Amino acid sequence: MTAQTAGRLRSWAAPALGGLVLLLAVAVVPLSLLAQQDLLGNTASLSIGLPMCAVGFLVARRQPRNPIGWLLLVVPVGVLVSIDAGPYAVLVYRDGYHLPFGAAALLLQSAYFMVLFVALPLVLLLFPDGTLPSSRWRWVLWCYLTLSIGLVAAAYASVLVAGLRMDASGGVAAIDHPSGPTAWLAHAGPIFLPVAAFWLVFVGRLALSWRRASGDRREQLKWLMAGCAAAVAGFIVSNLVPVLDPAGTAVGVGLVLPVCMGIAILRYRLYAIDRIISRTLSYAVVTAVLAGLYVGLVLLATQVLSLTSQVAVAAATLAAVALFNPLRRRVQHRVDRRFNRARYDADNTVTAFAARLQDATDPDAVRADLIGTVHHALEPAHVTLWLAGGPR
Repeated sequence: MTAQTAGRLRSWAAPALGGLVLLLAVAVVPLSLLAQQDLLGNTASLSIGLPMCAVGFLVARRQPRNPIGWLLLVVPVGVLVSIDAGPYAVLVYRDGYHLPFGAAALLLQSAYFMVLFVALPLVLLLFPDGTLPSSRWRWVLWCYLTLSIGLVAAAYASVLVAGLRMDASGGVAAIDHPSGPTAWLAHAGPIFLPVAAFWLVFVGRLALSWRRASGDRREQLKWLMAGCAAAVAGFIVSNLVPVLDPAGTAVGVGLVLPVCMGIAILRYRLYAIDRIISRTLSYAVVTAVLAGLYVGLVLLATQVLSLTSQVAVAAATLAAVALFNPLRRRVQHRVDRRFNRARYDADNTVTAFAARLQDATDPDAVRADLIGTVHHALEPAHVTLWLAGGPR
């Protein structure tokens, strides 16, 4: 295949995959309604596929040689195929609709997990430019693919041996309730530990890269770590607060993580991550402190001082409002000092210059001090100062 032919294939492959994702997303609603499935849950799951597809499309179009963009397009296809396959299989096996590919739909219900299980961790290994760290990592990549794909193939082979049938919940009986030749699936947890070990190796590679990186590469890794933190937080929140499931996981994994990846790979406003991290941490700390103070004041007023609940709530609310800005400024200052040194150092430099300016009387000294302050805070290539008499 010539380079020109490969370029043409890549040029239409991204729109084709994007269009396929949109068609699969549209099909979720009628299939869920016909099969009387959980329309709200299936629709919420779309938030995992659509934003990731959009980011993958942008990366694939801007950097067609970067495999990360194609991975971010393939994963939504697998996720949405799995979402559509569930109600489709119910229509065939439970409701008696004579539709083609019913067996395939029953098997493809597990594509959601399988695609995420195999494909998404590869993004961590190839991030951010789609290349391996060195030639030695090729063995790691091939071992990971062989092991993970082999385990998936073995699970499906066991299902086919045991016979393909639907259980009461609409899933594949041999996977959800294994028995006979598929009984080993019930004890397959330890078998997947080597795959999890590969994931930890990929994460460790990123951690080492971050320690050694500088400049743009370090900011790219910060964006990825911020997205991963949001994905983990969404997963934890979804498990701790059932009413937010699957919205928490969908927002973290489907929206924040791919958006952070896209910003990092395309290098769009890379250096905004320090400000985002510092603001997020500061508001999280302020919210936690004020929430604790609010609850403490309400308990103090109602349990110790024997005030009515309405008075206690009003007093606690006023105290929280009064303390918000002073507390936010103090917390923001400490967070910037630790996580956003560029802004912290620049603010200190400007504050020191303003203090010196109050006692300055010589215009030439002020001009020299101002130019020196700008150089120290921003490090520009050139500085020109315009005064009333023209440039100096």
